[in-house]
Order: sequence, then C-alpha cells, then structure tokens
Amino acid sequence: MTMQYGPSYVRGIAPYVAGKPISEVAREFGLDEARIVKLASNENPLGMPESAQAAMVLAAAELGRYPDSNAFELKAALAARYGVPGEWITLGNGSNDILEMAAHAFVEKGQSVVYSQYSFAVYALATQGLGARAIVVPAVKYAHDLDAMLAAIEDDTRLVFIANPNNPTGTFIGAAALEAFLERVPKRVVVVLDEAYTEYLDDAHRYDSLAWVRRYPNLMVSRTFSKAFGLAGLRVGFAIAPPELTDLLNRLRQPFNVNTVAQAAAVAALNDTAFLEKSAAMNATGYRRLTEAFDALGIEYVPSFGNFVLVRVGTDDDAGASVNLALLKQGVIVRPVGNYGLPQWLRVTIGLPHENEAFLAALQTALAQP
Repeated sequence: MTMQYGPSYVRGIAPYVAGKPISEVAREFGLDEARIVKLASNENPLGMPESAQAAMVLAAAELGRYPDSNAFELKAALAARYGVPGEWITLGNGSNDILEMAAHAFVEKGQSVVYSQYSFAVYALATQGLGARAIVVPAVKYAHDLDAMLAAIEDDTRLVFIANPNNPTGTFIGAAALEAFLERVPKRVVVVLDEAYTEYLDDAHRYDSLAWVRRYPNLMVSRTFSKAFGLAGLRVGFAIAPPELTDLLNRLRQPFNVNTVAQAAAVAALNDTAFLEKSAAMNATGYRRLTEAFDALGIEYVPSFGNFVLVRVGTDDDAGASVNLALLKQGVIVRPVGNYGLPQWLRVTIGLPHENEAFLAALQTALAQP
C-alpha cells in the first residue's frame, strides 16, 4: 500500500504550468534558440530597463550580506510615487507571493473565496492550497460579472479576488462599476484588486484605486514589477492596503523575500518614466497590428487592456492545442489556455514588431493546415 502524505486538498492541486522556455522548445523541436519567438508569458518585450541593470551591478557588491528585510529604499520610493504611507506597503516575491499571502492572512480552512471564471489561475491555487472553498462565478463575455460576484458572497466568505485588467482574457472593469461593488461588499470580506497590468491602461481608463484604499478598510491593491517595468526574472510585487491588513500580511511574509538586486532594480525601474512610456506606446502599436490582422483573418479575439490578446483559433475542442503545436514547430511560443476552460483559444503576448510579424506568419501557416 502506497502511503499518501499531506491533506487531500493539497494532493488535488494541479501545479501551475508556466510558459515554455525558449531553451526547452529549441531542444524539443531541434530549433535555433536565436530564431525562436516567445510570446507566452506577458513579459515586457523590451526586457529590463538599462537603469535597472546599472542599479543591479552596483547592488551586487553587497551580495555577501542579507537584503534589507524591510526594503526601506524601495518602500520609500513606492510611498513617494503613489502617495501612500510606507506602512501601507507589503513587498512580495512577485505579486504571486502577495496573492498567496492574502489567502493565508484572511481566510481559514473551510471558509469561502469568491473569484470569476477565466480569472488568474493563482486564485484557485491559493484557495485550494489552504483548504478553503472556491466560489467561481460565471463570466459574462469573458469578463467579471460584479453583480453576480456580489450575490455569490456567503456568510463564510472572507476574500474576493478581482483582476483588472484580467489575465488571461484582457477584459477591464470601469471605475464606476468597481466603486459600486466596493460600496456594497460586506466589510468582513477583503477585496484583493489585482492590477498587474494597470500600467498598460490609457489615460481614458485610468482610475485611482489607491484613493479607494483610504476609503475602504477591506481593500487591498496588488501590483507587480514583472510586466510593464520589465523585471519578471527578479520577482518583485507589492500590495498597498490599510495598516490593519498590511499588519497581517507582514506577519506571514517571509524574511528577505525580495533580494538585494531586485530591490535596487525596482527602485530604478519605478523612477524610469521614459522606459514605462516607451513600453506602453509599443504595446498599443503592437495591439493594433495584431487585432487588425485577426480582423483580416476573420478570427475572434477578446478586446484586451493588457499586453496580450486572447484569440480563438478554431471551433474544435483541440484547436488551441493543435494550433499551439503547429506554432511551436515554427519556433513561436504562445500560451494555450485549456486549463482555464478555453480549449479553442490561445493567449498571445504583444511583442516587438518583428516578433508580432513572426507570430502572424506562423499563425497563418498553422491555420491553413488541415
């Protein structure tokens, strides 16, 4: 008889599967790494800003010592940039760390967590990992249905996850709808507003969620340096929340969870407004190119407010997997989303101009195959 270790709710978790690395695809299909295009993980195609690279080099001289566990300089920079007290900030090893901390800080085993269908996979993983009960609310047009999410809250609900813009669908909730939701949520329920892609929003869609933190004691805003700031490999995320929530998060936060070079790079990237503006502009241009091509090809996509597009590549349930394989054989890596219940779709990160063109050429070849 085989011994089973750990609780059943942990054994039942399907581990998170990241986008395929370039090196793995090169080995698997016998391709030249230099010719492979990766548009699978919503990374900034411009890479890391030079300002952050320079800051890392200087910080490397201190790597024989532990990082500043309280990350004084980074918290000070964040407080100055966003106009919030430093004690409202919690740092994470990527925003994934922040989301996991929130689940453990606010939810007990057996209590419920509300999130939307087609929302970030980590919400489900964080819920299941602590033995909580997931209430998954059906999406409307691939987007959050806030009225239904409000109605789904039960007496034992302690946490609601909202991604805005949402990954993997790219959908967006306007300020008025969000604020109306926050007004009506019971104060015992913490709302985590996950804004990993907020830097890609244009001026017409921006809203001040950090002002809401001052008004709603149960609101926590989560953000990341992995996307527009170009620091995906360094893993830096942060939460801004009232001190009552921040205190609980920091009781769970691992000491030194953001390393020395990551802290230095994040300070530099935060202050590099030119890089951020260039990233947003390139993303907007790339989005137009991809969606115009999808329109020309007559294929469906979900209008996106992030740095990626969810596109439907067929009507059969194996369409996503088969087209993904055809793209991999041509050296183009995108993200199949069958694990989200979207087997006919692929999520494509917006890349550099030549990467977008390589993807579109490969897609036409893949779609033409019988």
